[in-house]
Amino acid sequence: MPHIRAVLFDLGGTLVDERNYAGWSDLARRCSLDIDADALAHSFLEVEREFDERPPRWSAAEVRVHFWRETLTRATGREIPQPTAERFLSAVQTTDDQPFPLYSDARRCLERLRAERRKLGIVSNSTSEARVRSILDRAGIVEFFERVVSSGTEGVAKPDPAIFRRAVERLEVRSDEAFYVGNLANTDARAARAAGLHAVWLNREGTGLGTDPPEITSLLEVPLCVHRVERGAAL
Repeated sequence: MPHIRAVLFDLGGTLVDERNYAGWSDLARRCSLDIDADALAHSFLEVEREFDERPPRWSAAEVRVHFWRETLTRATGREIPQPTAERFLSAVQTTDDQPFPLYSDARRCLERLRAERRKLGIVSNSTSEARVRSILDRAGIVEFFERVVSSGTEGVAKPDPAIFRRAVERLEVRSDEAFYVGNLANTDARAARAAGLHAVWLNREGTGLGTDPPEITSLLEVPLCVHRVERGAAL
């Protein structure tokens, strides 16, 4: 039976809540887009789900622009030009210097895994490793993580299995000795499983009953899932 030596996490939506709808609404107005926070939230979640179900075949940078163009288009009810979406995204990235709220279950999960002497890492679709480390530092959890792998730095993004393989190689473990947790069913959980890792989908609004991929609703379940894998039990 496998021994899980490393546990890896997605960042936004998993450890920290990056969804600043009110702040994004203010930035949209600066770009001459009148969008209230509720409309933006609805569009964001809808587009996030669709991009997860059908990952676009663009570079990571292109995906971010297209994601926000589609989100803003749906929130406003009119086609948003690409330069406007690029200007909005630039505003998001340049004002993103406030701490993202840490989910209430994150620290207890990390402390438990560290006490069990598991290696911890991050695999994130993000602009750079430096930015991920900055977010982790502001959230007060950067010291937990031995390795951080960012799509912007690596030039490869989830759901490509290569980014997961790079992470486990740098943690000096085999894929079957690693466990991954992320908040998207396909981009995170299924992609990690395709790379040979054990993985679960953190669906905070779900039931926890899904099995394909295995679904949890709280990070506090992660140590229990790791123990199940080590016992040879199904997730």
